Amino acid sequence: MVEKQRKMKNGSRILIDALLKQKVEMIFGYPGGAVLPLYDALYDGDIPHILTRHEQGAVHAAEGYAKATGKPGVVIVTSGPGATNAITGIADAMSDSIPMVVFTGQVVTDGIGKDAFQEADVIGLTMPITKNNYQVRETKELPRIIEEAFHIATTGRKGPVVIDLPKDMTIMEADADIEVKLNLPSYQPTVKPNKLQVKKLMEALTVAKKPLVLVGAGVLHADAGKELVEFINQYQVPTLSSLLGLGAVPTDNELFLGMGGMHGSFAANMALTDCDFLINIGSRFDDRLASAPKEFAPNAIIAHVDIDPAEIGKTIDTQIPIVADAKETLKEMLKFDINCADSTEWKKLNLSRKKRHPFKYDKEQKAEIKPQKVIEFIGELTNGEAIVATDVGQHQMWAAQFYPFKNEKQLVTSGGLGTMGYGVPAAIGAKLGCPDKEVVLFVGDGGFQMTNQELAILNEYNIPIKIVILNNQSLGMVRQWQESFFNGRRSESVFTSQPDFVKMAEAYHIRGIRIDDPETVEAELTEAFKETGPLLIEVMVSPTEHVLPMVPAGKANYQMLGVD
Repeated sequence: MVEKQRKMKNGSRILIDALLKQKVEMIFGYPGGAVLPLYDALYDGDIPHILTRHEQGAVHAAEGYAKATGKPGVVIVTSGPGATNAITGIADAMSDSIPMVVFTGQVVTDGIGKDAFQEADVIGLTMPITKNNYQVRETKELPRIIEEAFHIATTGRKGPVVIDLPKDMTIMEADADIEVKLNLPSYQPTVKPNKLQVKKLMEALTVAKKPLVLVGAGVLHADAGKELVEFINQYQVPTLSSLLGLGAVPTDNELFLGMGGMHGSFAANMALTDCDFLINIGSRFDDRLASAPKEFAPNAIIAHVDIDPAEIGKTIDTQIPIVADAKETLKEMLKFDINCADSTEWKKLNLSRKKRHPFKYDKEQKAEIKPQKVIEFIGELTNGEAIVATDVGQHQMWAAQFYPFKNEKQLVTSGGLGTMGYGVPAAIGAKLGCPDKEVVLFVGDGGFQMTNQELAILNEYNIPIKIVILNNQSLGMVRQWQESFFNGRRSESVFTSQPDFVKMAEAYHIRGIRIDDPETVEAELTEAFKETGPLLIEVMVSPTEHVLPMVPAGKANYQMLGVD
């Protein structure tokens, strides 16, 4: 019997083939010495590569791509500073459960641990901020490691996986025909819900007089928006959302009370306070939603559906825990045919609160441009259909309050880590992932200056996003807290000098416009949104505006500031 001749390939080619097997559409990255063999393999063009201008930009772009598409983002950076520059983005993805595989270059195997040029302990650095990480020790292990990495990143509670890649592993050859069989006995996420627990949940719903649904990002990660809306409509349950759950329920749904928590709506926060049965689907009860855990939903039985068992009972005591995928759980819930207790008065109360205390701003004054008006009007211009990317700060909260979200995966923002500088590259990634959808970025003048070098790639890759800088000449949220809680002492939060952002856009060969007249803001925005190419719109907004309502840190949800 003639032995089959092995087909040998170098590690770089094996890696590219493994990515093709995973149907990777594009890679975000930045080359360097330790990954030169890999970039040489990329030169053949099997997978498109987006050359960002900073490694942090590459990771945030991959996050934006993943959030907008649901597919894993893929990143390649070099060793040492390349890998450390990617740390913030990896941590951000971990906080928001974003599927991503990051390849970090590493010095050759024999040089590891010897303080070689551009060496960093990537495994040690990323262990707390990844679902899993690997360091490749044999080239033949690459197919297995990559298969496992993508599986781990995209299943269970999704998140980033790092593969540390010594340079010699990309040069040495190995058998290219090794068959990979996934075998992870210690990693078996629970997807299907316990039917007895679902029955308990539905039985509790039958007797609840003040039921409430809380929606988190877990619903979006599970593509469960359709089932969620069907459930709340069928049983007429008022519903609120976390920041990252926005879009799961259309804003114009009568039962939707808006975002809850620190800058949530009056109706949502009061519903949390008064409900007698809270069904949390895919939210982790973070501190921006439950700032005072001991006073959170004090009258309610709590049901918590989460695919991550570590989140159950971590912050809020839970009477009906369900560890499972949100979509599978909602499907099981919809199989029941139950009669609920009469909650007509509860529904009326919530609708009344929603009508009496909407998100608001002073629409009568004409002396300055209100940032809320800008977002609200752009919502009208885009018919609530745009993918909305934001940076972090006041503009982020105003976007959450005033943009009329309609669809899943529509909001691309940094939630858990709250990363300034996220916006520009994330918007780029979202547009590359969804080229047929309009992408609008709301960004502050502070965060914009952290990653604006990524403007360089808009024309290079034909990425026609709209960048709306809401320029209040300050670090707005920092300034707001200083004015509210530190006796108005604006310590290092106001910019006394700024670059000309319109000229900056023009330096990158992008059209830029500045809007500073309250009387013409709508007309100028209408004209600007006819632009088909990349566009930067700087809007000079009120430098003193606060985001309201506001639940001060450590206070209960009903203790809101800024409510009539």
